[in-house]
Amino acid sequence: MEHGTLRTYETTGISCAKAGSAQQVGAPGPDGTIRFEDANGIGFLVRPTARPGHASLRVEGSLGDKDMRRVRALPPRCGRPSATDPLSTFDVFWQTFRENYAFFATRGVDWDAARAKYRPLINAATTDDQLFDILSAMADPLHDGHVGLHADTPTINRTYGGLRPGTLSPTKELDAKTKALIERRDLGGVPLRMFANGAIGYADLPGGLGYIRITRFADYTADGGGHAAEAAELDRALDAIITSAHASGPTAWRGLIVDDRFNTGGADPLGLQIAARLTDRSYVAYAKRTRNDPDDLDAYTRPQPFRVDPAASVPRYTGPIALLTGGSTVSAGETFAHALINRPTGTIRIGENTQGCFSDRLIRNLPNGWLFSLSNEQFLTRTGHFYEGPGIPPHIRTPVFTDDEFRDDRDSAFDRARELLSRPHP
Repeated sequence: MEHGTLRTYETTGISCAKAGSAQQVGAPGPDGTIRFEDANGIGFLVRPTARPGHASLRVEGSLGDKDMRRVRALPPRCGRPSATDPLSTFDVFWQTFRENYAFFATRGVDWDAARAKYRPLINAATTDDQLFDILSAMADPLHDGHVGLHADTPTINRTYGGLRPGTLSPTKELDAKTKALIERRDLGGVPLRMFANGAIGYADLPGGLGYIRITRFADYTADGGGHAAEAAELDRALDAIITSAHASGPTAWRGLIVDDRFNTGGADPLGLQIAARLTDRSYVAYAKRTRNDPDDLDAYTRPQPFRVDPAASVPRYTGPIALLTGGSTVSAGETFAHALINRPTGTIRIGENTQGCFSDRLIRNLPNGWLFSLSNEQFLTRTGHFYEGPGIPPHIRTPVFTDDEFRDDRDSAFDRARELLSRPHP
């Protein structure tokens, strides 16, 4: 960081490459915080700390601070060009996972054995397509929705993404299919009222129930504007949905169905922002820690807790909630479900396990110009448990978006939620 430019480098025990840069925006704040912005409009906040030679870094729209420590100089290998041949590319891919991936044991994968199996298949004549197949095959047994590989060069344009077996990827086609089923069958032909650039839908249900469908925690505005604009748009949506009449008094919801079954993820803070409208008491949503020792699979940063604090000066709903989840509940959709686990007045989960990929994606570059991602963080409950891998289980298990459900025009999770919430409450 110098002369108004924040530069990043990606290092492993065998590699170092310049990754990107961001430019300072405006003057430092009263506490010394400096904001940087990269070419994609992503903001970075660098704050001084009390420890000499240290600072904290936060990516806008994410949770958690990264510790920055001043070094005298970059490692010598950062000044040398990286080899771009297939074997060197394989080695950087494997080494980056070895030093950062947090779930080899959880997902039952021997990474050393994977290297021994796949590395001998590569030589100088290996084509881009062959290398892509090898790297994808090596990563696939992780079944991790945040493990990905993207190649977009003059010789290849391919994408790989992990997925837990037996689950559906949250595609645009699935979104349209499920939305049509919900509006036709569950809502009796009444279209959802749409908010946040189509990400959130709402409908009143007979019997004094409310229904909210949340399909992502990103792209709430059509013209960008960063995290602040996304949060402001979400507030406008919540103001229209969680009104005083819905939150309390004789016209209050008897219960609220929150449909998180199709959710492609996005920014975790937006999930906490919704949770803040659903409680009148502060509580810990989860804590987050990051693997931070390349040679120790069990070494992590100190967990950073994140709280849900009741939203101020707006109506808040604190009554019964039925949260619908399934295998297409992914990433920030899952951390949102996690944030409702400790909700003081309770949330009942109905459906199927979420996808099981909570960690923010650690995105890295390969020497040949490809991009890849991996999971290096754990989201922890109050007792230190994490749901990475199997996902958050429901209290009541029902089918979700199965072929049988669509064929028979059923929505078992929705029906079960409406039944439970319609019962008399104490």
